[in-house]
Amino acid sequence: MKAVALGGGHGLQATLTALRRVTTDVTAVVTVADDGGSSGRLRRELGLLPPGDLRQALATLADAEHGESLWAEVFQHRFGGNGALTGHAVGNLVLAGLFEVLGDPVAALDEARRLLGVSGRVLPMSCEPLDIEAEVTGLSNDDEPTTIRGQVAVASTPGQVRRIELRTPGRPGGEPAACPEAVDAVLGADAVFLGPGSWFTSVLPHLLVPGLHDALLRTRARKVVILNLIPQPGETAGFSPERHLHVLFQHAPELRVDVVIADRGSVPAPARLRDAAGQLGARALLADVADPNEQGLHDPDALAACVREALGRHAGAEDRDGRESREGPWR
Repeated sequence: MKAVALGGGHGLQATLTALRRVTTDVTAVVTVADDGGSSGRLRRELGLLPPGDLRQALATLADAEHGESLWAEVFQHRFGGNGALTGHAVGNLVLAGLFEVLGDPVAALDEARRLLGVSGRVLPMSCEPLDIEAEVTGLSNDDEPTTIRGQVAVASTPGQVRRIELRTPGRPGGEPAACPEAVDAVLGADAVFLGPGSWFTSVLPHLLVPGLHDALLRTRARKVVILNLIPQPGETAGFSPERHLHVLFQHAPELRVDVVIADRGSVPAPARLRDAAGQLGARALLADVADPNEQGLHDPDALAACVREALGRHAGAEDRDGRESREGPWR
């Protein structure tokens, strides 16, 4: 099975870890709008793609494939002290060097995965750095919408994010260009996954890159959305599970999804979630996928089992909550 996961940060890590328990052919398509921390510094100083989420995806696939490996550990290591290297992850610097030497981020990432011994692939959603611009309410006394820009600002806003757009700082006014290899991966996939993760800064941005959006509409792959376990402070504070789907529908009204996976214990109103999933053409699959020992994290084995169920069901099978499935056999 060819699986493609779109996202960034820890949410993408959860999906990749689960998918590697299901198939060896996994491609991560990673957001490139980060402007904070080590990634933001390298982006501003060198004009390169922010490497942090790309590094995280590579290290996750390496760990899932080999267990604890030295190179994956080195890639994740951050320098301490109080000098110029403070806070930089080794993998970020390696990727930045590869970007400059090879002049092609896709070639650089392919070289990095060979270094780590990863059989899967990591691709940027765009080969140019992008900015997230959000419309936010609740920041002024009159509740008029305010525009804020930057991933860190959007993720940490005390207001309510209403919608986002992508900007191309290197080409003001230009349309975000999709990475061609990422488009090909989506079109050639058997299954495509969105989420979990920071909804406005890691998940939705993929839908706002026209080339990727078009590929998601055209692909014959099974499309699965994995919902977060808890709302994210700032970005989605107060959001219900169904609100996450409403926002996704608002940003990509033509997108149709096959299955929405949600943790049973995180859904207070299953009927409302099923209705929201139905707006996207999907059925809701509720299961116990939360890690019982780590609050807010998915259990990789449980999520992998749920992914198998979402992709391998047959007509007439019943959901775990007893609801009959209308899906035909998946191949």
